Amino acid sequence: MYGIIEPGDGSNTLSKIYDYIMIVTIIVSVIPLFFKHESTFFRASDKVTVSIFIIDYLLRLITADYKYSRKKVFSFIRYPFSFMAIIDLIAILPSVSIVNNSLKLFKMLRMARAMRVLRIFKTFRYSKNIAIIVKVFNSSKEALSAVCMLAALYIVVSALIVFNVEPNSFNNFFEAIYWATVSLTTVGYGDIYPVSTAGRIVTMISSVFGIAIVALPAGIITAGYMNEINNKE
Repeated sequence: MYGIIEPGDGSNTLSKIYDYIMIVTIIVSVIPLFFKHESTFFRASDKVTVSIFIIDYLLRLITADYKYSRKKVFSFIRYPFSFMAIIDLIAILPSVSIVNNSLKLFKMLRMARAMRVLRIFKTFRYSKNIAIIVKVFNSSKEALSAVCMLAALYIVVSALIVFNVEPNSFNNFFEAIYWATVSLTTVGYGDIYPVSTAGRIVTMISSVFGIAIVALPAGIITAGYMNEINNKE
């Protein structure tokens, strides 16, 4: 059972069929999110797909001792707290009627429906291309963490500067953080912007340095991806 539900090297035909079935199920489960209104067909398809997700979750739970072979007894406690198991559980809960009835406040905010988007992350387990990207992120996590820290620090510093240079353009510090993030990524929505000369100078400097900071992760990921491809070949 574990050999079928766990993605392998492609030599197991039943495992490949199971992977394809799960990918199709994931795709079908997120189709209703492309529409504002739910129909009878969408509700029926959601029940079917969620049932498959529940079966998949239970199968992975009862075979957890094969996944963590060194600690067989502890495996059944450890697995529910793993990243992919949490994603599986989040993909199931929004469609469970008991949970839906207790989340009326969240349904007002469309949170219960939006949580279904996380089902897409279930494809990480079945796609080899995504598996390569995950390996790239794992191998480059130190460099990416350093860049993220640099970007976060730059956003805070830019927000502090512009918030004090031009306080009339921002109602609170969060708006300054929002402006700094938009400027860092050079998106420029134009809903919040400085009007003074000093504020505009800060904006120009922030945008120029933002291009360099945003370009760093792309270079790191590209280099890691090429290394992973070369190692695989």
